Amino acid sequence: MIFKLFIDKTCQEEVIATVRARTPVIDEIERLVLQDSLPDQLPGYLDDEITMLEIQNVECFLVEQEKTYALYCDGKRYLVRKRLYELEELLPDSFEKINKSVIANWKQIVKFKVQLSGAVDAVFRSGYVECISRRCFAELKRRYAL
Repeated sequence: MIFKLFIDKTCQEEVIATVRARTPVIDEIERLVLQDSLPDQLPGYLDDEITMLEIQNVECFLVEQEKTYALYCDGKRYLVRKRLYELEELLPDSFEKINKSVIANWKQIVKFKVQLSGAVDAVFRSGYVECISRRCFAELKRRYAL
């Protein structure tokens, strides 16, 4: 493998990799390069104020009445002016879809509760509880060996 680094303060940053095949190492390099371009804050709207929300402190993003909200670690719901599918593309790997209207931050989930009906709920640090759909739970169970 050959590594070349050119520093030119007048050019826009660009990373080009020429590889024979996609490998886990290449995937990790891609993740690290793209991680810097991802925002670590997101504007949240509450009444007449705008707050910059630290993404790692967001427990989940949810859709209610066609509006997207961020449930923050302090228990407040902030309006977010992005659609759920747009957030899915921006968020780090610790965020996973747990049903059709919620993306959860795995680092903010305290426990899982199994209901008598067989449904599974995710309990977040703030005490908020959200149901995990069967389809998403099957995928999460397979991926994370729950």
